[in-house]
Amino acid sequence: MTETKHSQLVDSVRRDILKLIQEHNLAPGARLVERKLGEELKVSRSPIRKALQALEAEGTVERSPQGGIVVSEVPAELPPHPGAADENEVYYKLAEERLNGQLPDRITENFLLRHYDLTRTELTELLRRISNEGWIERLPGYGWEFQPMLDTVTVYQDSYRFRLTLEPAAILEPSFVVNREKLLKCREEQQRLVDGGIWEASNAELFDSNSALHETIMNCSNNTFFSDALQKVDKLRRLIEYRKSLPRDRALARCKEHLAIIDLLLDGKLETASTYMREHLSSVSLEKTSDQEAATDAP
Repeated sequence: MTETKHSQLVDSVRRDILKLIQEHNLAPGARLVERKLGEELKVSRSPIRKALQALEAEGTVERSPQGGIVVSEVPAELPPHPGAADENEVYYKLAEERLNGQLPDRITENFLLRHYDLTRTELTELLRRISNEGWIERLPGYGWEFQPMLDTVTVYQDSYRFRLTLEPAAILEPSFVVNREKLLKCREEQQRLVDGGIWEASNAELFDSNSALHETIMNCSNNTFFSDALQKVDKLRRLIEYRKSLPRDRALARCKEHLAIIDLLLDGKLETASTYMREHLSSVSLEKTSDQEAATDAP
């Protein structure tokens, strides 16, 4: 490891220890054990020891008369990490690089730490987020594996043709029962977007809000096969949706259509809602796949 990389690792570990002191509310006198810190931060004892030496020089930790290192002063706030980017910026950069084929199917945490200049804590939060979204899974040990996703225009179009068959039909299932509580919650979220939230929402937030509505409607069918199928498609299409989300004025129009579908369902007008759902998906499919084709054909 070069001197520069070693210094970056030690600084990253130093910040992680500071964050652990804060998060665990460790009071002055609390003992810090190198081995336990290494296990929690998944690094060897050498950078742990050097990070503790740096913290000792700063006065945050000190050597106990009984031996070992203890907390001396609880930091009021973490110092800024000069190399770290905004959390969402790193998230979208990772998503874009994965979609572009710049990242392998399997990856190590040490590579991610260096590549995105993250602290261990920041990386843990990032991996937790994308793991919860279903596009990466932990391997035995410290490695991770990216899950399959939609990464071509043709397959993306196929996903919409599948949804056009599935979602309108689900509303007409004999077992379909309107879940008023959950639909009203979705309506509140869609109304928030229509009332101006659409202009501030990130691509990820917009995707989550809209996919949650469609999955809620699908769950009303009380057909496990329908619900599972849509959830799987949503996981597969998440990253390509980030790449080319609709312009916000067009996304606003689609959120208004969501409100109309919800109101039809709440009024018990299932056949009309099914027809409207088909029209809605057809319009969105045409807009998004034509945009994807334009992006692909662009020089």
